Amino acid sequence: MVAVTDATVRQTSAQRTTTPKGRSPRRRMLALNLISVAAGILLWWALSAAGLRLPSPVEVAVRAWELLIDGTLIADLLASLSRVLIGFALGTLVAIPVGFMMGWYAWARGLIEPWIQFFRTIPPLAIIPLAIVLLGIGEVPKIFVIFLAAFFACVISTFQGVVSIDRTLINAARVLGAKDAAIFLRVVVPASVPFILVGMRVGLGAAWATLVAAELIAAQLGLGARMQQAQLYYDLPTIFVGLIVIGILGLLMDRLLLLAEKKLTGWQERR
Repeated sequence: MVAVTDATVRQTSAQRTTTPKGRSPRRRMLALNLISVAAGILLWWALSAAGLRLPSPVEVAVRAWELLIDGTLIADLLASLSRVLIGFALGTLVAIPVGFMMGWYAWARGLIEPWIQFFRTIPPLAIIPLAIVLLGIGEVPKIFVIFLAAFFACVISTFQGVVSIDRTLINAARVLGAKDAAIFLRVVVPASVPFILVGMRVGLGAAWATLVAAELIAAQLGLGARMQQAQLYYDLPTIFVGLIVIGILGLLMDRLLLLAEKKLTGWQERR
């Protein structure tokens, strides 16, 4: 009984001594993030006070509150968020199987890769005139342009993940009697997950970056459309509100993907 008690005490004390050490890097990083944000706001305030044509943080906050109270900000946010989520989801769902096919089957790589590399060099924004002519001015062309931005970022990353797998792992699985389907599911897919998630993060950033241009297509609602309307009246606080909201939404969604990456790739060694 004494031995058990002593062991329990030692384990508890060890946990108390190791937990703060494990949490200290996270707390330090959070503190650095807060310091960085505060410094950025102070620099913004200083530049505004120095006479540059920038609205102050207070003016932007007041304008954001006005747009929030009258419902404009919520409506724009929901419209833009739905376009990004639909375009990003469709782009990812199509990119992952295409990337796997290109990486796993030589014939698929030979047929698909030239077209992927060709269209990847064309900015999605350059597709807008063609999208308007072929798809009209509704929601479809907006989502299509965002879809392209997410698709090309994710398909290349997925393809790279498949072709970067150590051939020793595949050969070892074959020696142990595994069939192609088992090798694909047990070796290729898990090893490609980190690459897929990185591609999704890049694709998400591309989707948000394309949003403002996509909402050039006769959009009445949306953060990008609101910013373009504000540009006509030199309404800088509204433009800043749109920029900040897009940045915050993109950051939150990126953190969710980063959390998923940590959960799904816990086996991967990290620095």
